[in-house]
Amino acid sequence: MRIRATVAAVSGALALSALAVPASQAADGGVDKTTAAERFGVSRSAMSTAAAAEELPVVSKVTINGAKGVVVGTTAAKKFTVSLTASHSAGIQDAYIDLWHGKDLDHVDGYLPPNEAAASCTAVNATTSNCKLTITAIPGSDLYMNALAGTWHVTAGVLANDEAGSVYWNDFYSTHRVQRLSKLTVNAAPEPVKKGKTITVTGKLTRANWETRKYAGYTSQPVKLQFRKKDSNTYTTVKTIKTNNKGDLKTTVKATVDGFFRWSFAGTSTTPAVNAAGDFVDVK
Repeated sequence: MRIRATVAAVSGALALSALAVPASQAADGGVDKTTAAERFGVSRSAMSTAAAAEELPVVSKVTINGAKGVVVGTTAAKKFTVSLTASHSAGIQDAYIDLWHGKDLDHVDGYLPPNEAAASCTAVNATTSNCKLTITAIPGSDLYMNALAGTWHVTAGVLANDEAGSVYWNDFYSTHRVQRLSKLTVNAAPEPVKKGKTITVTGKLTRANWETRKYAGYTSQPVKLQFRKKDSNTYTTVKTIKTNNKGDLKTTVKATVDGFFRWSFAGTSTTPAVNAAGDFVDVK
């Protein structure tokens, strides 16, 4: 697994307890998550002084990938934007966001740090700034096992522009989903077909396997068969069936009118929703 050299931070109400964790401590899986002192270049004593002063930066909003899940396939790296809005009476100097996976900070098995050494912060006014960073997730490297798919923790850190070097940091600011890309196919046959005859609709639901770097069938998942009349823009659910042990789908329906058939998967915590492209059937 590739471990990128990077930095993290500590903070607010968690500042002093977080400082007790050595920066070099390796978590399960060999993933290191470093400290705020390394990220912002602020000493322990300075952070303790700032915390005692009772004015720490305030984070009002954190947005990951436009509030959409981070969906990663088998080969292509996924680069996405993360941002936060923060304020302090002295203004904002820097910010930090990462995503990490694990039951706690002593058992981090997945880590997605920012690409930049410093955030790009734009002042809204004298006290508030919007700060942006980017993160890149690489399948087979950062995402080296399928068990990493699902809910990740979001870390938010901010360095104020005051002499004390006031720092806010929260390793559990929020959560966000990192998911395995899904694909869904459909085929309705025969085409054309006489009215009243049987149409067989098949398909396959697959998702990215980060360990093999290939797509594999997603088994035992409920998938809706939907139909849209030729002159309509709306799909209606006909029935719901489950994928077999290879991710395959197969069912039959009666031909009534011209239209499009598709499969629709609602998604899970580890795998995003996906719709197959509609397959047109000409009914004679």
